[in-house]
Amino acid sequence: MPARLEIAFFASSLVSSYWNGAATYYRGMVKALSDLGHRITFFEPDAYERQSHRDLPDPDWARVVVYRPTLDDVHRSLSRAARADLVIKASGVGVFDEVLEREVLSLKGPGTRVIFWDVDAPATLERVRCNPQDPFRPLIPKYDLVLTYGGGQPVVDRYRALGARECVPIYNALDPATHHPVAAQPRFRSQLSFLGNRLPDREARVEEYFLKAARLFPGGDFLLAGSGWGDKQFPPNVRYLGHLGTAQHNAFNCSAGAVLNICRDSMAENGFSPATRVFEAAGAGACIVTDCWTGIEQFFAPGREILVADSGEAVARLLGELTPERCAAIGVNAYHRVMAQHTYAHRARQFEEVLGVGHKATPTLAGVAP
Repeated sequence: MPARLEIAFFASSLVSSYWNGAATYYRGMVKALSDLGHRITFFEPDAYERQSHRDLPDPDWARVVVYRPTLDDVHRSLSRAARADLVIKASGVGVFDEVLEREVLSLKGPGTRVIFWDVDAPATLERVRCNPQDPFRPLIPKYDLVLTYGGGQPVVDRYRALGARECVPIYNALDPATHHPVAAQPRFRSQLSFLGNRLPDREARVEEYFLKAARLFPGGDFLLAGSGWGDKQFPPNVRYLGHLGTAQHNAFNCSAGAVLNICRDSMAENGFSPATRVFEAAGAGACIVTDCWTGIEQFFAPGREILVADSGEAVARLLGELTPERCAAIGVNAYHRVMAQHTYAHRARQFEEVLGVGHKATPTLAGVAP
């Protein structure tokens, strides 16, 4: 495999974050890989109104191919990807996923490897566990490698048990060029802010860690952003912004006293699954309060770089104790940690090591320990 790769990447969307929580992960990884000299063509379907809610022009660090959500266009896109050194099928494309999972494997050859990149491994593994006839199950051993963006050793073990040749987590991270400290904006000021779309396996934890905390701390000012919450009943001290484009995330993170991270149920159960927004908030120098999940200390030092709460009561108690000085100190510590260890440049170099390419290449597909 050449040191500089031609990569074909099939995923949900690079240019739109609309109902697409993986957008910043894709952008960070693809841009960092481009910075290392790899050339990426990103194939995404024109689906779910994402193209009408674009928040990124076509970048100069990737070629974006938007195809119609038809079977013919899927096969045309696959034909265009046939000459790539590396073909990546991400989970959750949203259009003809089963076809893509099967057909990308037909592109394997002496000069082409094929990877499955799972951006929601707990959900994928649970689906396969519940349905032994799931068509993806027999395909897993055929991929050269499975990458995930979270889950740690529990997810690695489950994929290996299903026959994966190798499974390596490449975690979320920070792109300092896009997420960084900016001036606070009055409309985003609050004591506690939370940004996240309304999803079935997140809602109960939002009720506990955010809305319950707001009720228990009625003198506080709480701010919620994300899609899908419009018909939800909120305590009077909660303001709702709706969908917030990525261009506004820095000001959102920099304007709050503290920023709340809430895992989805499946991510919390598996642990080792920091959301992209944890690193984005740290990159803005925000004081982060997170719900509990196994492996937090692998990424940030609890109490010094991040605050951990095990209930809505604990969140409310923390808010009552926090001073502006302590919030600022925690934010500074988190910023230094993320810049030292958790940028997409770090992740891109790990990607090269896993594949055995680049300046510090290793000759096998052996995984980097999570």
